[in-house]
Amino acid sequence: MLHDVETRSVSPVFVGRAGELTALTDALARAHAGEPQALLVGGEAGVGKTRLIEEFVDAACDDGAFVALGGCVEIGADGLPFAPFSTALRSLSRRLPGELAAAAEGQEGELARLLPELGDVGNHDASNEESTARLFELTVRLLERLAADRTIVLVLEDLHWADASTRHLLAYLFRTLRRGRIVVVATYRADDIHRRHPLRPLLAELDRLRTIRRIELSRFTRAEVRRQLTGILAAEPDAALVDEIFDRSDGNAFFVEELVVSRETGCAPGSLTDSLRDLLLVRVEALPEDAQRVARIVAEGGSTVEYALLAAVARFSEDDLIEALRAAVGANILLAVPDGDGYRFRHSLVREAVSDDLLPGERSRLNRRYAEALEADPSLVRADERATRLATYWYHAHAPAQALPAVLRASVETRKRYAYAEQLRLLERAMELWDEAPAEVRDSLRPMDYAEAYPPCGCDPETTPLRYLDLLAEAAYAARLCGERERALKTGKMALRLLEGEDDTDRDPLRAAWFWTERSRLVSGLGRSDGWAEIATAQELVKGLPPSGVHARILVVAAGWGMLHQPGPESLAAAERAVEYTRLVKNEGMELSARLTLGTLQVSAGDREAGLATMYEVRDRTRALGLHHESARAHINLSHVLENLGRSQEAVDVAEEGIRLTRDHGLLDSQGWVRANQAESQLSLGLWDEAQRNCEWLEQSGTRSKPRGSATLRLAQLAIARGELDVAESRLAAAREHFGEADPMPQYTVPTKQVELSIAAAAGRIQDVRALLTAAAESGFPPGTHREGWPLLLAAATAEADALGLPAAAEGREESIALLRRCVRGLATPAPVWVAYSQHTSAELDRAEGRRPVERWAETVAAYEQVERPYPLALARHRLADALLAEGGRREEAAALLREAHAVAVRLGAHPLREDVELLAARARLSLTTPDSAPEPGPGDDAFGLTPREQDVLRLVAAGRTNRQIAEELFISPKTASVHVSNILAKLGVSGRGEAAALAHRLRLLEPTPQGV
Repeated sequence: MLHDVETRSVSPVFVGRAGELTALTDALARAHAGEPQALLVGGEAGVGKTRLIEEFVDAACDDGAFVALGGCVEIGADGLPFAPFSTALRSLSRRLPGELAAAAEGQEGELARLLPELGDVGNHDASNEESTARLFELTVRLLERLAADRTIVLVLEDLHWADASTRHLLAYLFRTLRRGRIVVVATYRADDIHRRHPLRPLLAELDRLRTIRRIELSRFTRAEVRRQLTGILAAEPDAALVDEIFDRSDGNAFFVEELVVSRETGCAPGSLTDSLRDLLLVRVEALPEDAQRVARIVAEGGSTVEYALLAAVARFSEDDLIEALRAAVGANILLAVPDGDGYRFRHSLVREAVSDDLLPGERSRLNRRYAEALEADPSLVRADERATRLATYWYHAHAPAQALPAVLRASVETRKRYAYAEQLRLLERAMELWDEAPAEVRDSLRPMDYAEAYPPCGCDPETTPLRYLDLLAEAAYAARLCGERERALKTGKMALRLLEGEDDTDRDPLRAAWFWTERSRLVSGLGRSDGWAEIATAQELVKGLPPSGVHARILVVAAGWGMLHQPGPESLAAAERAVEYTRLVKNEGMELSARLTLGTLQVSAGDREAGLATMYEVRDRTRALGLHHESARAHINLSHVLENLGRSQEAVDVAEEGIRLTRDHGLLDSQGWVRANQAESQLSLGLWDEAQRNCEWLEQSGTRSKPRGSATLRLAQLAIARGELDVAESRLAAAREHFGEADPMPQYTVPTKQVELSIAAAAGRIQDVRALLTAAAESGFPPGTHREGWPLLLAAATAEADALGLPAAAEGREESIALLRRCVRGLATPAPVWVAYSQHTSAELDRAEGRRPVERWAETVAAYEQVERPYPLALARHRLADALLAEGGRREEAAALLREAHAVAVRLGAHPLREDVELLAARARLSLTTPDSAPEPGPGDDAFGLTPREQDVLRLVAAGRTNRQIAEELFISPKTASVHVSNILAKLGVSGRGEAAALAHRLRLLEPTPQGV
């Protein structure tokens, strides 16, 4: 009778959830059409999430989709990384073996960190900060390839138990999934998400993504409970029963089932307390004693327990174990796992209640038996779970002697899988166990087996025991790599205090220097400082010590810091020392890093060919050695210095190679830097739409603040050129936020000033332009920043030229022009493109002083025609045409120049330049579409239709006169003067007197109209 009742506890009728199921099936239909879908399903425990997913999965299978299920397990909190993804990929591997193998081809070693069945895990690079991002990128690409020709439904359940690596991978998947016929559904228990729950920030982040749909399941209404009861009882329930069950369950579907079963099995209502735990335990306590015992064993073994492991721990005869399991499964307490050989609780709430009901001694004894069984036969669980589960069992068995080495072994395994968050949690557990473990156990541990972040120096790795400081070093390193910089900083501070407290005989300056170097990276990443003080401290600590890998690392980091912050002779010498030292310690990876820095600095110092040769050699060697991170860095630095040299097309091509490399190997951080560099070179080449796409990609998918800031700054420059000053100002503010103020680097500070000055110039704020120019000149232009310095000087010189004749600009003009000429003489011109910029800036300074020599503008145009800079070439052609018309004659030559400039302005969407060209052409009566055939303007004619009297009024408006002053000077009434001013504003298409004056000066409307000869 019990069996019959229990198997009816789940209603055969799917109750409610019609809207939610429709949302899921609609997403499936969109995925069939090639539009990836992402959904989050939340609700309290027992509300019906699993039943909804089951119905959706059935519908998806009927519709021809391939479904892969993966569930988070509670053991994930102790360091089992990527559990749901591994399970789901394993399911796809069984169903689509050939397709998955083809999709993973070439990256099996990396993807094996998620799916060990793909082969041996690839080499682990402890110095590679992008390892996790690479694994994430490769996983997304694997899923996209699998979903290219078939619909994949990926279901990840119980996110409230997800480990940090799973959460990060899921967030990455949701952010970057762009193509493929795939639906990703993730479920979580909403009532478990307390204020400090680690899933809470992820949910907040995902809420901001428009591509994700949230489905929240509410409790059943009374009518829905009645329908559920009808399905369970196979009969219409009476109203009293519905009221009782609804009141006691509060509409929770699982509680409805439990209450019905307890009532139908004869349990008196009074025997059940109001506590949830008692309600959940009542059915377990109705099982035979052996079945209850099996339930207790399974509850402590994890979310799923393999049959062979269960048999080893239970120590029943096989027949007795099968009978006990049959009773528990028949009562719907346990379920057989569909895709494996194990058992789990049908509902996690029951498992939690059974586990909580264990006696303290009983719990530790069960964990010990699990650990002993697993040590006796490691094949009882999958290899990728073995180390973590063994560590968990020994820890909960309260056996420090066995737990410490087991936890450390598990930390090594998670490190190899790039699951640094789980590694950190395990290392913190190891530190907790350190003092509890016997001394002989600690002395038997070796740093070569467990410590990777800090290499053993000056000691015999075979005999030197692992130290507590080794654990701190590993924890600090893991914390930085998983983004927990504050925890890393705190751990490093603790280590440095311990080192400072040691006796003189026990001091370890190398280790202290290592921690100071780590601290430098942390304070820089956190925006606390530029990190140099920490590097200097590390250098002081290693001074005079024998050669070591730590010393070499410090020199490489110091040289890299100098390259970014203070490029010059001192940094060049530091890079040379770093190269020599890395060769001395025979570390080729660090040597290549130091050589790349050296080559970059050589180019900045003027030794261009030698520097570039070194950089290309590093690129090729790192490719050959498979050092993908350093190879990506070579592409970043190469594209940067090539743009510095004006070789923009070569820079774009190198960057394109770098994008392919970083995409193929999942180096998302490096891809951000490469794309930022490529976008700048595309702007130079006039590929503005391509540059905008690159920058927008970075804004959406970039992971580092500085490349995102660089992209935002490029978008600000683009907005200025297109006349969108409001957009430019907002982009500039966003870029400043990305860059921060604590770690200034010339490659960011100088272009930020250039953009700010250009905005002020475009807005006609000449005094702001002068103030910004003065500030930039005081800061100077360090080596390598000429490519930002020349546009800044050009914008300032153009602003001075455009303001010529404006009364408000008179004060300070001479000083500003003198400062500009000094800056022009002092700024480097290491390539033809910068020679062209120098000539352009000097020509604008001549214009600012009232001179328009045709020869100067002709030289500027000729210089730009030799390099790939279409936009500044168009600006120079416009100025040359203006100078030709001012001289009188040469109308056909001027018209041809204006047509060329106009075509570029239209193609690029450079509205200010387009407007200036069209206004000049209109004033000179030149056609921009056909060879000039318009009659030459006669004396007194004006393209804007201004009468001679209006031209006189405009001249006085430009001089700053009021209407009354104009009236007095022209012997007309103030009212008549006001009418003339209004007519002038309308004809010129401007909104105010200041704008009219600026336009008059810019187009020289107050001078005689240009005529032919």
